[in-house]
Order: sequence, then structure tokens, then C-alpha cells
Amino acid sequence: MFIGFHTGFIEEAGYGSSRYFHDHPVLTRELIELLVARGVSIIGIDFAGVRRHEEHTPTDQYCADNGVFIVENLCNMKKVVGKELVVYTFPLNYGNSSGLPCRVAAKI
Repeated sequence: MFIGFHTGFIEEAGYGSSRYFHDHPVLTRELIELLVARGVSIIGIDFAGVRRHEEHTPTDQYCADNGVFIVENLCNMKKVVGKELVVYTFPLNYGNSSGLPCRVAAKI
């Protein structure tokens, strides 16, 4: 199951800006734990991470350890808000990367 969070932040702050990487929205720890408990397999967000700074990597690892993957920096989410859809992720194999870049497509 995929769940996406559309905040509009990627368009508002501009991807790559200092604000985008340092002042982005976050999901609460309680919400993340609930999503893990509910069997969500992918959390999609239109900002730089479900938690900020020193909490970013450990939270990503907690999710991965529980079979939940986080797809950050999604754009064009406004087009699918409130619609039932199937989400496809296509991992891209780049060496020396701390994450797993992917192309994401949705079938509405």
C-alpha cells in the first residue's frame, strides 16, 4: 500500500534551496509508527524527508527495517490528490548514492 503526503512544499520552497532541505515539513513519530503498523509499504512525500537533521537517517532505517520505504521529493502530486490510483516505482541504479533514486508513475 502506498500513501502520499501532498503539502505543496516542493513547489513553494523550490527543490534544492536551503529552505527546502532545512525547514521542510515532517511526519510525527506517532504517525510513522501508525503507518508501519498498518502495513503501508511506501510513504511518498513532496519534501526532503519524513524527519529532519539527525532524525532523518535513523527514521528512514526504522522504516526500511519494517518493510516501509520512503520516496522523497515527489513533484506533481497535486494532480493525483483524492484520486484512487496505482503507484509504480522504478529504481535507478546509481553508484555511490545514499538512497535509491527512482522514477515514480501513477495510473489513475
